Amino acid sequence: MDPAYTFRQGQFLAFIYYYTKLNGVPPAEADMQRYFRVSPPAVHEMVKVLERHGFIAREPGKPRTIRLLLRREELPDLE
Repeated sequence: MDPAYTFRQGQFLAFIYYYTKLNGVPPAEADMQRYFRVSPPAVHEMVKVLERHGFIAREPGKPRTIRLLLRREELPDLE
């Protein structure tokens, strides 16, 4: 079965999973910006898309509140 997310979305989801596992807190958008080497608006748009598709939940206006709504088995490996 094909995943419901694109390759790029899957990489962001995997990053959120591993960052949270290693650091004990979800990543800030700035962390994703540094890792993927993209602009702040690009990261923010990706976070909004992931939330709109039901892959993550977050509390707007509060830092580090991203929560994955997928199980590890549903995520790709981080490349």
